Amino acid sequence: MATPGIAYGVEPALSAAEFRRVLAASGLAARRPGDEPRLARMLAGANLIVTARALVPERNLVGVARVITDFAWCAYVSDLAVDRAVQGRGIGRRLLEIVRERTGPEVAVMLAAAPGADAFYERIGMPRLAGAFRFDRES
Repeated sequence: MATPGIAYGVEPALSAAEFRRVLAASGLAARRPGDEPRLARMLAGANLIVTARALVPERNLVGVARVITDFAWCAYVSDLAVDRAVQGRGIGRRLLEIVRERTGPEVAVMLAAAPGADAFYERIGMPRLAGAFRFDRES
C-alpha cells in the first residue's frame, strides 16, 4: 500500500540524531535513552532499518522500524516510531509490511507494544503473543 507523499526505504546508516528526532516526534522518546551515543549503538546493532520520509519538505524522517533478525526464523521489531503529526495515514502499517517483505515468509515478526498502542496492532491484524517474558534493564 502506497502512502501519498511518503517515500519508504532501507537505511542501514540512519543517523542517531534523526532517530532521536523521530522518537521524540512519535512519543517514544520517554521510553528510549536520550543520549545519541547509545542510540547510535542501538542503530548499529540492528540489521534492518526501514524508514518513511515525507517528500516535502526536504525528505524529513517521519517513521522508522528498527529490527533485529536472523532472516531465517525470527525478527524482533525493537522500535516502530511514527511522527504523531502523520499517524493514522498507514505509515506504521507500511513499515511493518516492508519488514515482512524484507525478512521473508519463513520469518516470524514480533514486537512489544508501547503502552496504548495495542489497538493499532489489533487493527492491522497482528495477533497477541502469550507466554512472553523478559528481564528488565538495569540501566
